[in-house]
Amino acid sequence: MHANYKNSYKSTEKELVSLAVYNVGYQKCDPLYQWGPGVRDHYLIHHIISGKGCLKVKQKDFMLTAGDSFLVYPGTETSYTADSEDPWEYAWVGFNGSDAPIILKATDFTPSHPVVSGTPYGREITHQLLHIYEARGKDFESAVEMTGRLYTALALFIKGATHAPVQNNYHTYVQKAIEFIAVNYSYPITVEDIADHVGLSRSHLFRSFELVLQLSPKEYLSQFRIKQACYLLRHSSLSVTAIANSVGFESSLYFSKAFKKVKGMPPREYKQKK
Repeated sequence: MHANYKNSYKSTEKELVSLAVYNVGYQKCDPLYQWGPGVRDHYLIHHIISGKGCLKVKQKDFMLTAGDSFLVYPGTETSYTADSEDPWEYAWVGFNGSDAPIILKATDFTPSHPVVSGTPYGREITHQLLHIYEARGKDFESAVEMTGRLYTALALFIKGATHAPVQNNYHTYVQKAIEFIAVNYSYPITVEDIADHVGLSRSHLFRSFELVLQLSPKEYLSQFRIKQACYLLRHSSLSVTAIANSVGFESSLYFSKAFKKVKGMPPREYKQKK
């Protein structure tokens, strides 16, 4: 079955590292309209505006109605189906980035219970999700505006959380490390420099990153630099050597190897394609 009314937008430019909108939309479903079972490579929040439906995660069913929200976690097999008599209408936003797991930890969503029921901020959440859709576009300005509105929507879920936020040291360390990288990535900083700034041993920093982001600090730093390089390759006339220097690689040869490993092609080819 196909939805009888659907507006959606998918971003091809995932430039913002901390938080980026992958897709956003609104759908008024036909009876029994179903997505899945399947997995996503990003987080996906649906907020139900009217009607009812069922979410199925790990063989567990959640019956949902207007005012409820549900979160699909990356890599988690999920399906959801509109009610046969009163099918739901929802707005959604898909996103990812280093801030995402840290922000979501402060909400009532959990992997075992990925549902928030009857938040008092339902109307505002609907408005923010529709605002993200209105801000859609392929340029950098649109990406920044969509991300800003996504932060506002997520802040509403934090505001409505019923549990006291848990101060998780791992998340605090990773956040501190990410902020250091965002400011200093253009200099030849090392994992040791990051660990010193955070006040951890290198092995403790590694463990924190693996637990929170499923990446090592070195991988995160390299991916952050490559993301910035992609932006410069697309939006500047700088040479590959100048871009390598600008994002913290001391050798353009090493930069080209690292870039190809992440993007599947050398920087020059990427620049020509874009």
